[in-house]
Amino acid sequence: MANYLDLFIRYLGEEKKMSANTIQSYKRDLARLESYCNELAIDDLSEVTEHNLETYIDYLEAGDFKTSTISRNVASIHAFYAYLYTVHEVTEDVSRGLAGPKVERNDPGILTEGEVVRLLEAPEGTDAKGLRDKAMLEVLYATGLKVSELISLKVSDVDFKTDMLVVNGRSIPLGRHARNALTAYLESGRPVLMDGKEGDVLFPNYQGSEMSRQGFWKILKSYVKEAGIEKDVTPCVLRHSFAAHLLQHGADIRSVSIMLGHSDVSTTQVYARMAGHPMRKTYAGAHPRS
Repeated sequence: MANYLDLFIRYLGEEKKMSANTIQSYKRDLARLESYCNELAIDDLSEVTEHNLETYIDYLEAGDFKTSTISRNVASIHAFYAYLYTVHEVTEDVSRGLAGPKVERNDPGILTEGEVVRLLEAPEGTDAKGLRDKAMLEVLYATGLKVSELISLKVSDVDFKTDMLVVNGRSIPLGRHARNALTAYLESGRPVLMDGKEGDVLFPNYQGSEMSRQGFWKILKSYVKEAGIEKDVTPCVLRHSFAAHLLQHGADIRSVSIMLGHSDVSTTQVYARMAGHPMRKTYAGAHPRS
């Protein structure tokens, strides 16, 4: 079996162009299967049966592996046997009926609308930092951006003519509160932070360069504490809250999916199962701070 595993791993890298980390995951999963087969004195792939694979999954479950880990192992086995069948190394794909445990997806943590209001009103300062922090939090909740997208925003990404934010090829509406906070910040806050420095970064640090993820996390944590919110609030929690609140107010799931940048609407279904209106109209009527 080792020779076939080597061929498969080479195929993943040379033909499928998979990343080193992904290949290592496949290699680790299948090496574990190989060890199991060795314990059963199975030396030839043709001797592996569907029952052997099913008992292997039982073995993993008995070993207290996480559900997600077992599911990944099942996926690795499917990929391995699909390859073997394609290159005619086996005459039957015995993994075809193999199923892993159902992965339970926990609902993402969200804030109540009242908690969001308290958080967004926490930055009260009219100095450059206060204006920047207020604008950052408003934009994050108004658009559902990932923190990496937020800190890499450019001034040129903001279109005040249409009140839209352009991020990674998608256009996201800006609500009234976010637009007003951005306007105040760009007029009185950002020029102070930049202090004559060149650059297009929308939310710079004190050096006039792009803020780090850790830097924003510290800012967020300080305002969560100031707002008296007991929950563990991360940038993802604000992103989840953005999606959940839109859907709670009647937004259609496809529009929310587009705004979140999900490639598959099924990814968004963790928030709700709804349908409805065009994006701009949807946002204007559904976002609590539009």
